[in-house]
Amino acid sequence: MDESSRTTGTVLYIPRYDAFQRINHWVTAILFILLALSGLGMAYPSLFALTGVLGGGESARAIHPWLGLALVVSFFWFAAHLVGDNLIDRDDTAWMRNLDRVLTNKDEGEIGKYNAGQKGVYWSQFILIAILFFSGLAIWQVYFGAWTTIPTQRTALLIHSLAAFTAIAVIIVHIYAAFWAKGTMRAMVRGHVTGGYAYTHHRKWLRDMLRRQRMSAGDAP
Repeated sequence: MDESSRTTGTVLYIPRYDAFQRINHWVTAILFILLALSGLGMAYPSLFALTGVLGGGESARAIHPWLGLALVVSFFWFAAHLVGDNLIDRDDTAWMRNLDRVLTNKDEGEIGKYNAGQKGVYWSQFILIAILFFSGLAIWQVYFGAWTTIPTQRTALLIHSLAAFTAIAVIIVHIYAAFWAKGTMRAMVRGHVTGGYAYTHHRKWLRDMLRRQRMSAGDAP
């Protein structure tokens, strides 16, 4: 699908993510799941079977940090393209005041591409993945063990674990919200949303998209 809206029957479709952004999102999601499962498996003996996603035991311990590096690159590449739409503004205050309407899946009002809840997920993961990266380096024995003391490594492991649990909790909320707000998953699967969904949940963004398309059509020969 191109970057302009289109109509099929009586339904207007608005582009939200291009193909590369969707691929990047799902790569990030898969990496996160593999890291979460293998990390839980290494943290708790009762969950050791989860390390099987990376081959188990020593294989998981060797692969886990490399997947962590891949996650950092994938996530921050994606985040860099979304930062402008995730800046906090006055619309977020209005969204929070109308949280009762949001929770009942009703009209959210004049909201841009992302609402306050989505921005919260964005910035929390931004911070948490950065913490996971730096704390992960401190406990990566093969390459950085000689550069850090035992107390530093223990502290870093605690920080790494707490950040990981928090990140997993945030992602669970993110996944729940994606299924709860009907039409949200379409954006990351097909790349577009319906005009009705955009009007209900991201009306300011919809108006901006349509205005840009009208201007583009007016400039076209």
